[in-house]
Amino acid sequence: MIENVIIMGAAGRDFHNFNVYFKDNPRYKVIGFTATQIPDIERRLYPPELSGELYPEGITIYPEDQLAGLIREYKVDLVAFSYSDIPHVEVMHKASVVMAEGADFILIGATYTMLKSQKPIVAVCAVRTGCGKSQTTRQVCKIMKGMGKKVVAVRHPMPYGDLTKQVVQRFSSYEDFEKHECTIEEREEYEPLVARGIVVYAGIDYGRILKEAEKEADVIVWDGGNNDTPFFYPDVHIVVFDPHRAGHERLYYPGETNMVMADIAVINKVDSADPLHVEQVRENIEKHAPKAQIVLAESAVLVDDPDLIRGKRVLVVEDGPTLTHGGMAYGAGTLAAKMHNAAGIVDPKPYAAGTIKETFEAYPHVGALLPAMGYSKKQIHDLELTINSADCDLVLFATPVDLPKLLSIDRPTLRVRYEYKDHDGPTLEEALVSRLKKLKV
Repeated sequence: MIENVIIMGAAGRDFHNFNVYFKDNPRYKVIGFTATQIPDIERRLYPPELSGELYPEGITIYPEDQLAGLIREYKVDLVAFSYSDIPHVEVMHKASVVMAEGADFILIGATYTMLKSQKPIVAVCAVRTGCGKSQTTRQVCKIMKGMGKKVVAVRHPMPYGDLTKQVVQRFSSYEDFEKHECTIEEREEYEPLVARGIVVYAGIDYGRILKEAEKEADVIVWDGGNNDTPFFYPDVHIVVFDPHRAGHERLYYPGETNMVMADIAVINKVDSADPLHVEQVRENIEKHAPKAQIVLAESAVLVDDPDLIRGKRVLVVEDGPTLTHGGMAYGAGTLAAKMHNAAGIVDPKPYAAGTIKETFEAYPHVGALLPAMGYSKKQIHDLELTINSADCDLVLFATPVDLPKLLSIDRPTLRVRYEYKDHDGPTLEEALVSRLKKLKV
């Protein structure tokens, strides 16, 4: 008997689960995907070029708020939850809606969808969005290069454009960002690695992506997204924790899964967090992931000319996903403004244009900070309008991407960077090299 299926997602994990678990399986008929978190994804089509022989017309992507009606209309038997960084209790609220309509609700096992590689895989994941995965990934790549290894990074998917053009994407130069029409969110993840000479792969079909990456790598570094689990089976699984959100490592899906699976647990931001919160995170790791080696790290906030901040009214532009579904109330830009005695932080809400105003409405917890949202050309335009309308002396941007290269900003700007820094021993390099030696890598 064929089971009718809906895959709940956000244009990433859902597509991977379809490719690996459902695509060529005659037991299932995927009625559609539902989408949330990412603007303008619903009402698109997972195209027939990617959906396979069983779906010659492609698969429709619906708004998640239509889920109950879709279950009734199409007599859905099974709903597969396939996106990340959502509270455990919210997962069960969604499960309750599904089960009340008569369908089964499943979470696919983490290792079931992991692809095996012929090359060593070091995975960098986290328990929440905004813990500091990206800087940790850059540090891992630096360590691998220092060992004389050729490193290729494979990034968790962010397919926000034409899906037929994003099956396998390779980034090795700034021109590749234009070629692939990257959004701000994509560039934030790819650009810092490419700037360091690291080739980055991303896209939709991670079986094909893995084969391409294996051709030019000694070691592949999986660069995770949100708090999702790896798509490749890791030889070393590094998981990053944030003591500014102590306890969240046990409250969010699938971040807790990452914690339990961790080989190396990096407690980041210990230089700016309450020591009691650092200890709370440590205790949770020791209790629930006793085999993980704990490494303490700092998220070093770097500003080229801090004197420009002193006494100024600053508009702080922070990483978008960290503030929105990551739930953080501040980021590196806020820390830099306070460290270097800004006169005040300008609230962007009175100046918010179009989709940026909608973002503030969707995420009311975001305070007097501007998330660097840029999932579409319109949203990038609205971000530019918002920045240029704000009554400020200085735009302090703490996004991983060089924002003035993408926007025409008519205010003085200053970039805030953040990089990985070991707090004390054992260092990340010591922990990682030790693991790799045991694997004879």
